[in-house]
Amino acid sequence: MMMMIRGLLLSLTLFITACTPVYRHHGYVPPDQDLSAIVVGETTQFDVESLVGRPTAKGLLQGSGWYYVGSRWRDFGALPPKEISREVVAVSFAPDGTVSNVERFGLEQGRVVTLSQRVTDSNVVSVGFIRQILGNMGNFSAGQVFD
Repeated sequence: MMMMIRGLLLSLTLFITACTPVYRHHGYVPPDQDLSAIVVGETTQFDVESLVGRPTAKGLLQGSGWYYVGSRWRDFGALPPKEISREVVAVSFAPDGTVSNVERFGLEQGRVVTLSQRVTDSNVVSVGFIRQILGNMGNFSAGQVFD
């Protein structure tokens, strides 16, 4: 009888701990403290690399912008992983190589939301690229890539 109770308690303990959520982080988004060191109109592309690191993605046009992308996923038991948050920091550059804009975007209920921005005279040149990054992350699996 005592052996059965111990087995039941062990099984119950394993069952409860298996349902503990596990969080995974993908990508890199510089914190606000690091971004505050970037001065719009003065900081160069080389300075941005030394202040906050190399970007996750770059704009298609030469010098158009750098994009830092990060997301947080939650695995819970046997349920499929769920994306909890996604964030993109876009650093745009003027033709002379200085920073023209720094914006932070998030994803709220499937819609792109501007969380913060520092603009000189124009908005981010390639918002379509940002929307593509935010919209496509998590929509494919490794199995689809290698098939």
